[in-house]
Amino acid sequence: MTTIIAFLVVLGLLIFFHELGHFLAAKWMGVGVQKFSLGFGPRLLGRKVGETEYVISAVPLGGYVKMIGQEDLKAQTAEEIPPEVREKSFLHKPLPRRMAIVAAGPAFNFLLAFLIFAILHATGVPVNLSHLGEVQPGSAAETAGLKKDDRVTAIGGQAVRTWDEMVLIVRESPGKPLRFTVEREGRQIDLTVTPELKKTQTIFREEMQVGQIGVMNGGVFVTEQADPFSAIGRGAADTWRWSVLVVTGIIKMIQGTVPVSDIGGPIFIAHMSGQAAQAGVMSLLIFVAIISINLAIINLFPIPILDGGHLLFLAIEGIRRKPLNLRMQEAAQQVGLFLIIGLVIFAFYNDLSRFSDDIVRFFKQVMGIMV
Repeated sequence: MTTIIAFLVVLGLLIFFHELGHFLAAKWMGVGVQKFSLGFGPRLLGRKVGETEYVISAVPLGGYVKMIGQEDLKAQTAEEIPPEVREKSFLHKPLPRRMAIVAAGPAFNFLLAFLIFAILHATGVPVNLSHLGEVQPGSAAETAGLKKDDRVTAIGGQAVRTWDEMVLIVRESPGKPLRFTVEREGRQIDLTVTPELKKTQTIFREEMQVGQIGVMNGGVFVTEQADPFSAIGRGAADTWRWSVLVVTGIIKMIQGTVPVSDIGGPIFIAHMSGQAAQAGVMSLLIFVAIISINLAIINLFPIPILDGGHLLFLAIEGIRRKPLNLRMQEAAQQVGLFLIIGLVIFAFYNDLSRFSDDIVRFFKQVMGIMV
């Protein structure tokens, strides 16, 4: 039950923000919006306010904003839009405005991630302090005299407060003697530790050599609350860092470093949403932010049907000073649809391989709710 609710919340929030970007940009640019739909397929409930019908539909795997003048590609060449509504027609707006409306969807997904990260920093996030856990026998840490429950306060005269700060210095210093200043039972002690060169793997499964001293994380956390301005800066930094990580992962997948079996579909998202929800509200929000960044970047791919493909068509129109002809656009849309369907099928196949037992339990839960 938790998985289903978490999945619907995550997906609904992502879709809502994406379509809200298109909707608000269209309104701002003077384009009429006929329908704002969360989901596809049969209408479950809805209400018309002004010229716009707001709808929740049966299939929650997407959504759309239907604008005046966007119903048919033929309207670009046949002037099928009635003269009385051309002032609000998407296709009759200047090119920069149309591009802004299309780009607003992915932009709002980035905005959602930024808001989540910034709010979390403002309300308080757990910070892992530089306390040492178990020391491995025969390791560089044991040889140097480090002990469990020591708190590292400085390395080489550089102040250290968090576990990540300590790890970064150690990883970059294989074979280099480092002067550790640790707090032990209220006393400050200086010890010399020489990290050993070890082979490990990055999150992209690439082999690399780093320095290690052989000590476990002490697991001591404090909640750190940032002031509003710092929270904004940290939120932006987190959004940028995750965006770079997602783009790098996609590039590594294209290069073959990361296996395509890592691609996940809706079932994977449902599974991870449930796990994140069980770990707490903060974990669920962070998961939403990361998935929102993924959605934004994928939507910017220059594939017809996606926002990136639409932007590509508009960019070509700007260069040629006229749109691509109808036949080329329709052919490109068909290719894009084929690619997206293929990707969805592949993602579902990966999900089925990865979560066969969880899928059975998931559908039993769904059937239990339905009956």
